[in-house]
Amino acid sequence: MGAELEELQGCGKTRDLANRAMTLFREPLTEEVAGQAKTLILDHLGVCLRGVKLPWGEGVARHAARHAGSGKALVVANGVRTAPAIAAMANATAAHGLEMDDTHDASISHPGAVVIAAALAIGHERGCSGDEMLRAIVAGYEVVARLGIATGARDIIAHGFHPTALFCGFGAAAAGALLMGFDEERLTRGWGLLLSTAGGSMQFSEDPRGTTVKRLHAGYGAHNGLLACELAVLGFDGPEDAFAGRYGLCRIFGRDPQLDQLSVPDGEAPEILNISIKPYPCCRLFHSTLDALGEVTDGYTLEPGHIESVCVGGPEIVVTQHMVRRPASVMAAQYNLPHIIAAALLHGPTAYEGYELDKLADPEILAISDRVNAEFSPEMEELFPARCGTWVEITMRDGSTRRAEVIDSLGTPRRPMGWDDVLAKTMALNDGLIDAANLSGIAGLVAELGPEVSLATLVDALSKTATQSAAVAA
Repeated sequence: MGAELEELQGCGKTRDLANRAMTLFREPLTEEVAGQAKTLILDHLGVCLRGVKLPWGEGVARHAARHAGSGKALVVANGVRTAPAIAAMANATAAHGLEMDDTHDASISHPGAVVIAAALAIGHERGCSGDEMLRAIVAGYEVVARLGIATGARDIIAHGFHPTALFCGFGAAAAGALLMGFDEERLTRGWGLLLSTAGGSMQFSEDPRGTTVKRLHAGYGAHNGLLACELAVLGFDGPEDAFAGRYGLCRIFGRDPQLDQLSVPDGEAPEILNISIKPYPCCRLFHSTLDALGEVTDGYTLEPGHIESVCVGGPEIVVTQHMVRRPASVMAAQYNLPHIIAAALLHGPTAYEGYELDKLADPEILAISDRVNAEFSPEMEELFPARCGTWVEITMRDGSTRRAEVIDSLGTPRRPMGWDDVLAKTMALNDGLIDAANLSGIAGLVAELGPEVSLATLVDALSKTATQSAAVAA
C-alpha cells in the first residue's frame, strides 16, 4: 500500500520541479541564458507595445484603469499604475494579442507573454533588480515547458484544451513566488491554489467569431498566477502535489503523462534555450508552411493568379482545428490555414495587415482560400510538437507542380532569431506608432539588465512611451 500511495503522489515530482525552479533562480545565469532571456524580453515588449493598440489590448487596458492606484505595476497601454495581477493581465493579453509572441514548441505554449508580464509586474512592485527578474523568468519558462512536456501537450490540445491557458499560469506563479521570496513548500502550495483554476478550451478554434477569448488566455494565466501568490501570502493553502498527485494537473488533463519529465537531471540546460521566436503574425504551426510557401513561390514573387491550388501536409490538428475558410475575426484569420496562405500570397508573410477586418471578406483572399487544402502527414505527426514541420505543394494553372518541405522554420532554436533580428522586428511592428529613438532606448535598457540595474528605470521608460503614445492617439 505504501508503494502504491507513493506512486499516486507522484514520488515528489511536483516538489522536484519546484526545486528545479528554485535552483535556476538562485544560481548565476550563464552568458548564453542571460542573453536569451534579454532577447525574449525585448521580443515581449515589442509585441506588447504593438498589441496595446489593437481593440483587445485597448479593452483590457480600460478594465485595468478601473483599478488605478491599487499598486505600482505599469499597464503598458495607458501608463496606469495598478496591482501586479491586474497589470500583468493587461500586458499579457496585449502581448498575446498580436499572435507574434514567443512559443515553446514541445509544450505548444506561449510562455513569454505570461511569464514576462507577471515577472515585470511583481518585480517592479517589489523593487527587484534586473538580474532577479531575469532569473525568475528563466525559472518560469522552465516550469511551463516541463509541465507541458510531462502532461503531453499534443494529447491535451487534441482533446480540446489550450496549452497556453493550461500551463503558463504556473510559470507566472513560479516567477512571482520567487520574486516574493517564497520557499519551496509555499511555491508548491501556491501551485495547488492555481490548480483549481486550470483550464482553457480550444472551442475558439471552431468558432469563426468568438475568438477574442484566446487573447485573454495569456492574460488569465498571468493574472491567476500572481493572484495565487498573493493568496498564498494571506495564508490560503493548496494541495502540495498539484502536478503529479492522483488528481494533479498532469493526471487529470494528460492522457499518458510522463511524470519523470518533472524531474530534471543536474546540469541539464534550461528550456528557455528551446524557445521559438515568431517572424510571422499567425499560428506557430504554420511558420514552416510560410517558409515552404516562400520556396515554391520564389520568395513570394510568383503571381498568385498563376496558382491553381495549394495543398499543405502536416500534423493531424492542421486538418481538424485549422481549416475554417470564412473566418469572421482577426484571431480566426490568424489561426486558420486557408486565410494564412491567401494573406501571405497577397500581402507577404510578415504583414499583419493581411489579417485585418477589411481583409476577411476580400474577394481575392476568399478566392485563394477556397483553393487551399490540407492533408494529414504521418511523418510530420511523428515530429510534432517538438518540431512543427509541414510541406507545401502548389499546382500551377499549366498543370505543373512545385513542392517544398520545411521542418525547422525561421525563429526556431535550429534557425534562431538573435538580438538584432528581434530589434528589427520590434522596430518594424511599431513603425509610425512609437518614436524609433524611444524604442532604441528601451532596447538598450533591456540589454543592460543585471544585478545593479533596477527595474524602475525600464518601467519609467515604458511609462513615458505609453504617455506619449496616448497623447498621439488623442
